[in-house]
Amino acid sequence: MLKDILESNFSCDFLEVINESHQHSVPENSETHFKVTLVSEDFQGKSKVARHQAVYRLTGELMSQGLHALALHLYVPEEWDKLKQVSPASPNCMGGSKRSAKKEAI
Repeated sequence: MLKDILESNFSCDFLEVINESHQHSVPENSETHFKVTLVSEDFQGKSKVARHQAVYRLTGELMSQGLHALALHLYVPEEWDKLKQVSPASPNCMGGSKRSAKKEAI
């Protein structure tokens, strides 16, 4: 559904949507945390904040239905090429029970 929304509203040169929920303190098979890499000319001349706002405007309903977090990597083609077409790796989750477990280990 998330991918469909993005494909329908942006001219996508590249789109990758990865469910990263398993890396977080959520029930098994959750669909709450996603990493999105989207490359589009539609972002030309827009700040990073404006790009994020454009995506969040489209995903507001999903957020109210349980989507919790989006790691957004939004580029125009030239920026994507400079990154050698690789988006940053997501950091390890430190929330919920994972944060508690780390404190106990210290």
